[in-house]
Amino acid sequence: MSSTDHPEHREDEEAPAAGDDEDTGAQVAPIVKLEEVAVSTGEEDEDPLLDLKSKLYRFDKDGNQWKERGAGSVKFLKHKVTGKVRLVMRQSKTLKICANHLIVPSMTVQEHAGNEKSCVWHARDFADGELKDELFCIRFASIENCKTFMETFQEVAESQKTKEEDKDTAATAGLLEKLSVEEKKETEKEDTEKKETEEKEPEKKETEKKVEEAASSA
Repeated sequence: MSSTDHPEHREDEEAPAAGDDEDTGAQVAPIVKLEEVAVSTGEEDEDPLLDLKSKLYRFDKDGNQWKERGAGSVKFLKHKVTGKVRLVMRQSKTLKICANHLIVPSMTVQEHAGNEKSCVWHARDFADGELKDELFCIRFASIENCKTFMETFQEVAESQKTKEEDKDTAATAGLLEKLSVEEKKETEKEDTEKKETEEKEPEKKETEKKVEEAASSA
């Protein structure tokens, strides 16, 4: 057989394969049907008060130096029911939490020495799943953003102080009310005992009179 026969022979063998590419009109259903999954961020019950791009640092006591915690969005979130406000920051790409702590009345924030775009504060942070005392430093792209952050921080701390005072006032009022109720019950008890004594007094006198008469007759 000559060499020219080989291409023809190959074409005959490959001819049926050409039909594999023809559209048969058949519909192939996907093997796995993916359902849409709602992703919870844990922030559904909170309203954002502030949302700014920034870079966060924490002070490493062991190394005596600042270490970068992440770059992303820092937020103040106010709970719709309790009114408590927390600071939350996540890294931009991974969404990993860099900071997560409540803003309490005792907190203060101040400008970082020598840098008007940065500020520092102490907090009991829960970003790593356990409470830790942290010294944070946050840096913004502009002086204006830094000032806005500091002003909002202080306003929130002051508002939480008011809530704590209201809570203490309510607790004190409740205690006083409880004491008043107890005093009222004690007074009512004394009045009841006095009334019962007064009601029994005539009977006592009558009994004493009969005893005296019996003694005289004897």
